[in-house]
Amino acid sequence: MVDVLTLGATVHRVEVGCGDGVRRNVALGRDRIADLLDVEGFLGATIGRYANRIAAGRFVLDGAPVTVGTSDRGNSLHGGPEGWDKLLWTVDAHEASSVTLSLVSADGDMGFPGAVAASVTYSAEGSTVRVEHTATTDAPTVVNMTNHSYLNLDGDGAGTIDGHTLVVHADHYTPVDATGIPVGEHAPVDGTPFDLRTPTVLGPALRTDHPQVALASGIDHNFVVRGEGLRPVAVLTSPLTRTSVELLSDQPGLQVYTGNGLAGPGRAGRRYRPGDGIALEPQVYPDTPNHPDWPSARLDPGDTYRSVIEWRFGVL
Repeated sequence: MVDVLTLGATVHRVEVGCGDGVRRNVALGRDRIADLLDVEGFLGATIGRYANRIAAGRFVLDGAPVTVGTSDRGNSLHGGPEGWDKLLWTVDAHEASSVTLSLVSADGDMGFPGAVAASVTYSAEGSTVRVEHTATTDAPTVVNMTNHSYLNLDGDGAGTIDGHTLVVHADHYTPVDATGIPVGEHAPVDGTPFDLRTPTVLGPALRTDHPQVALASGIDHNFVVRGEGLRPVAVLTSPLTRTSVELLSDQPGLQVYTGNGLAGPGRAGRRYRPGDGIALEPQVYPDTPNHPDWPSARLDPGDTYRSVIEWRFGVL
């Protein structure tokens, strides 16, 4: 079962049958709508117009400088201070196993050029949840959408994800500076805590002295995932509840965020702490508008942006 809010087209709950026979909600969320607006965290939200960071909120498009809203250490993050996670989406279609929501982002919204019509469809079939994003524009712009759900396969409120294991199908990751902006080219994962090519227990990996882990107080990095098209990119597993989720994506990158800054009220009077959930966010790379040699986030009139995410839950 998946519950979705119109505020931010947000995934509010994802209930699954776990391997220990207990049915749990494995998606973090907040009881009060006011907390979703007032406390940063993007819990479950649809992110746009540009997921991740743009350095200093500046880039050049067709020779013209563009300045967009900044909200994170001088950079644009997840669309700016009033991104799509803070807006009410319209329900266009609602059936027993799916819902489609839409949003029109005006030309100049948070500084981004072009009026953009965006949509997201959530559908559930068996143990699979599918998230489909689309967008069109009336002028050249950049679009990079994702879903920002935090998962904890032990259940919302169960504590940290330290005991979970994670696999990411990537041979390279993107080192960043102290503000989360890429410092250059991608780097091999070999010999680093970012080598998640085999099942890796998260707790020890997040407590190494690697300078990139220290900068982010954990992992908050882009992984250059192998392959193209819709394919498996990651697997998260909880040995405690004997539950897994395989993540499929058609995007070139995967931002892995181990909830290093999680805070604020959750559900049933609980408060979140760092590491209480993990966000696996398929997208193009951070600061791509300033890296013309990376996969492009450009969207032109007449074209349609599309991205697909699948969560395939299973038991061990």
